[in-house]
Amino acid sequence: MNLAQSVLSGDRLALARLLTLVENNTPEGRDALDELFPHAGKAHLVGVTGSPGSGKSSLVNQIALHYRKADSPKRVAIVAVDPTSPFTGGAVLGDRVRMRDLSGDAGVFIRSMATRGSLGGLAQATAGVVQVFDAAGFDVVLVETVGAGQAEVDIARLAHTTLVVEAPGMGDEIQAIKAGILEIADILVINKADHPGVDNTERALKSMLDLAHPVEKVFRHHGQAMTVSAPIGAQDLALWIPPIVRTVATEGTGVAGLVESINAHAEHLRRSGDWSKRERARLETELDLMLTETLINQFRAQVPDSRYDEIVNRLTERTLSPWEAVKSLMNGSGL
Repeated sequence: MNLAQSVLSGDRLALARLLTLVENNTPEGRDALDELFPHAGKAHLVGVTGSPGSGKSSLVNQIALHYRKADSPKRVAIVAVDPTSPFTGGAVLGDRVRMRDLSGDAGVFIRSMATRGSLGGLAQATAGVVQVFDAAGFDVVLVETVGAGQAEVDIARLAHTTLVVEAPGMGDEIQAIKAGILEIADILVINKADHPGVDNTERALKSMLDLAHPVEKVFRHHGQAMTVSAPIGAQDLALWIPPIVRTVATEGTGVAGLVESINAHAEHLRRSGDWSKRERARLETELDLMLTETLINQFRAQVPDSRYDEIVNRLTERTLSPWEAVKSLMNGSGL
């Protein structure tokens, strides 16, 4: 039995070995991904993003616990994208410290990954790791980003449901607006809701949501403010207005309501047809990234190192523009 078949049969040791091979982008790992691909496509992929310090890891821990303690427990995989250690080059593993409640549960698998310098808080191999968990039969895959800032929008390309976690008193609502994170949020979570300033945070987020998703219009007629709601049936089935959920992850407060919103969003995606659209967009993005990497590698293999270094030197000297450099390399002509 090969590695992929062992993973499909539920072998956790084989699963751990394969995740390492996929993360290291080995030929054996790529072959296993090819074999596992037809078995994937069933898991609910949930992305969790937000500013550092907002409590993402504690929240992911509570979400996983809730799924495991439900009447019909779901198998949960967690992909925690950690910063790269400056000493070892591996993941810092800070998230593992906050997820000790899940240790010993055979229905949970936690994988920490180092960003290895990749932008957007997502390691380049994250999509492959998620595919392995999906094929291995996990019902929910939680992907927690490192919290790098404005490049966090990359998570929207991978997940079916994206949670954006904010915390009061950090100015995060303004940061979210600036970063465009509200545009990718399917559910807005105000964690640490027991802290001062939670009402201000919720008010700011609601005002921004009202601008993005106006449900009713207010205008003045003969000096009187009048409100006109959208007629029944006017809102398209495909429209999802992100709910704002308050939680206190350290105490588990509000987590049940958050999981209900996650499940409701999954149901909405399936009912409206957006599930298949998001899956197609996700696979298209993954294909484009692989094509880009493959074509660049093939191109570099055909161009002599001396020629490439010459072009880079001319770029550095500002005697050649980037577009002129590309044309020169593509045409193979001398300058």
